Amino acid sequence: MAVAPALADVKQGVDAYGRGEYRKAIEEWRPAANAGDADAQFNLGQAYTLGRGVPVDIAMAASWFRKAALQGHFEAEAKLGLVLFDQGKRSEAAPWLEKAAKRGEPRAELVLGTMLFNGDGVEKDWPRAYAFLVRSAAAGMPNASEVQAKMDTMIPTDQRQRGLELARQYEADAQRPQLPSEMSGQGSVASIRGTDLPPSNYDPSVERKPEVVAMRPERPTSTPRAAPPTVAAVRTPAPGPVASGRGGWRLQLGAFGDPGNARKLGGQVAGRFPGASVTYVKVGALTRVMVGPYGSRAAAVAACDSVKPCVPVNE
Repeated sequence: MAVAPALADVKQGVDAYGRGEYRKAIEEWRPAANAGDADAQFNLGQAYTLGRGVPVDIAMAASWFRKAALQGHFEAEAKLGLVLFDQGKRSEAAPWLEKAAKRGEPRAELVLGTMLFNGDGVEKDWPRAYAFLVRSAAAGMPNASEVQAKMDTMIPTDQRQRGLELARQYEADAQRPQLPSEMSGQGSVASIRGTDLPPSNYDPSVERKPEVVAMRPERPTSTPRAAPPTVAAVRTPAPGPVASGRGGWRLQLGAFGDPGNARKLGGQVAGRFPGASVTYVKVGALTRVMVGPYGSRAAAVAACDSVKPCVPVNE
């Protein structure tokens, strides 16, 4: 099968989905998915998860996510791990969540971090658990800050410090430096969220069952994905493809405990992004410096070349 027709089918499906013609979208995607197109497979998985054009069928969704994930489709790897976790298949979910978490997918980090904390389907590892929760919280994942706060009261200080070191290592390995300046090597290893690590009340002589519980993954709301560069996948609050030109992609240039420092950075770099605007987003105690919007991930990545650190995110 020629590549061009398959890509065209995927794009036509995304266009139909955007018009609310969900059954038409399924008709466009299914032949491409059966022919092995990973984007079409991922889109079908999303459709079966959300019940768009087909009945809700989580088992079928997992099957399509697995086909795409086995081809290295990043979003499908994360979705498959979360679906398996939600089905109670912890051990089977762990490898997929690990792939997504190491790339910095916030929900995978939250779920895998709590699994590692509790020894739920994986061997208990508090430093790694803390590393993933720190990254998830820094990315603004809902509930991650609360879970991290519970870990702060139970994990010994030395293990939390090891967790912070691992978090920096994971960020470097993924080449996605997105943590606050306090974690970029410019500040103290114990200065996450702009404060010193709270003292631990952990007593190794007392047997305690960790109280942190992994959050149930929310129903996925990612939009259908067409093969780039024609149409780019963007996760939005309500499903719907993003048209080329303006979209949900932005650049995160840093996160600061002091809003003044955030605005200082914004003023310094504003001229480097023609046609885009600098905004400041408050997430907990941190102020994130954001630039955009951009219509696709490719456009955001290209814009990132003008300044470092810079992380494309879709919001």
